[in-house]
Amino acid sequence: MSLHLQASALRALTVAALAAGAVLTAPAAGATPKEAAPTSAAAPTSAAAPTFLSASQLPPHPTSSWTAGPVTDGFPDELGLCLSTEGVPGYDYRHRRFWTDLDAGAVQLTVVADTSAQAKALAQHYDDLIRTCADRIEESSPDVEAEGRNYGTLPVEEGARVRGLHTETSWGATDIALLSVGRDGRTVTVVKWGQMGDFRDAPVAAFKKTTRTAVDKLY
Repeated sequence: MSLHLQASALRALTVAALAAGAVLTAPAAGATPKEAAPTSAAAPTSAAAPTFLSASQLPPHPTSSWTAGPVTDGFPDELGLCLSTEGVPGYDYRHRRFWTDLDAGAVQLTVVADTSAQAKALAQHYDDLIRTCADRIEESSPDVEAEGRNYGTLPVEEGARVRGLHTETSWGATDIALLSVGRDGRTVTVVKWGQMGDFRDAPVAAFKKTTRTAVDKLY
């Protein structure tokens, strides 16, 4: 999805994301604070970093090849229209951007939580934000019509879900995005593909393959 909608909608959506995600910051009853938590004897001394998609694993573009950027620390702006780090713990965020010579772009985010239970909650939280993104866009941006679609789940590792988002502005700009959330243990990954167009232009089957690959190759 191109970035021209993100600047107009991101501020208003951050407030909604903060309210939706606040529950993730509360520790479970009786939980030991993170800074005082003892080290488990079974825990590995160092964990391998999640592996990212390569350019060749993105949905094929009909006229242009994909280019992959470096793996970078932090939360990518490309996900800011629907997702946010507000209201969740300060996890280890890393991302990789992808682009073509034309209008298509993509990004993959990985998030390493402290436990599998926290990762499960975070994956559900991000899927909920994607599911409600179209409604929040229309509430915050009267000049934008948005529609979300559910493309179902994928049986890979702890599971993944794929959704679509179409936006159209009053001045005629139209964008289509596919987004997925998947989990392997205590690691969550979010993948987004986008370009100008509508649902007819969305490579759903190819994106499902990309999502399956993204989750499967994390470790």
